[in-house]
Amino acid sequence: MTLHHVVVGVDGTPAAVRALDLAADDAARRSAELRVVYAVPDRDEAGPILSSAASRIRERHPGLRVVTTAAQGGAVQALAAESEGAALTVVGTRGFGGVTGTLFGSVSLRLAAQVHGPLMIVRGDHVCHGETAGTDAGERLGTGHEVLLGLQDDTDVTAAAFAFEEAERRGVWLRVLHSWEHPHVTPEMPSLVPATSPGQRRMAQHDRAEEAVARFSLARLQEQHPTVGVDARTVRSGAAQALLEATREAAVVVIGSHGRAGRLGPHLGTVAHTLLHHAHCPVVLVPSADR
Repeated sequence: MTLHHVVVGVDGTPAAVRALDLAADDAARRSAELRVVYAVPDRDEAGPILSSAASRIRERHPGLRVVTTAAQGGAVQALAAESEGAALTVVGTRGFGGVTGTLFGSVSLRLAAQVHGPLMIVRGDHVCHGETAGTDAGERLGTGHEVLLGLQDDTDVTAAAFAFEEAERRGVWLRVLHSWEHPHVTPEMPSLVPATSPGQRRMAQHDRAEEAVARFSLARLQEQHPTVGVDARTVRSGAAQALLEATREAAVVVIGSHGRAGRLGPHLGTVAHTLLHHAHCPVVLVPSADR
């Protein structure tokens, strides 16, 4: 199925303007329609914000088809409904607090539990890669030179496919960090011969299996996207910190959204939490096969 539109939520805040700029850039790369949604208690209040958003987009992308919608009610429900059939949904956030309650109370995380397809979260509380004082928001964001993919296991195939397509559209390299945690191994007496105890053998077999899955998934996608250059490496520990550091040079980081969603959002792991709090570029959550 061809996806013909990109959705973005606006509310007049600086974070929403950043999200609007990135959503417009993405729609232009896809030659897709951009749907701008403003959720308000009274639709009559939406006019100035939507008009300003449309004018900004026309200045930056004169040929882009734009549809503005004033949705009465909550932002999460409105954006989730508009995301049906969308290639990407984009939201801005003023930033996640330092406590879990603030993170899971945010619109973006609640939307992640209901959105149909990939969700880009654009943080507005930090200086992005390439940003300088007085530079327009659209010129600051997405200025990295690569797409970054955090690959955990074979359930991330949808996120990997999205990352390859994104790198191809942007004409940039794809950098892949493949990470996993070792399975639990019951404590045992050390072996006199290195790597020959039952637990060590199981860990080695697990490592080989994980690496094989990653290589197979990437090789298959690279055949489908032969113009995309790929730089892949494996991280066996400290995956969250390694990905976070790599976001300094990335235009966007793509990760899978794992597990069943709870009432206030998806059950996100350490890597996702770290990126949503501290990433130096926008984060795209792509629902994985196990969700």
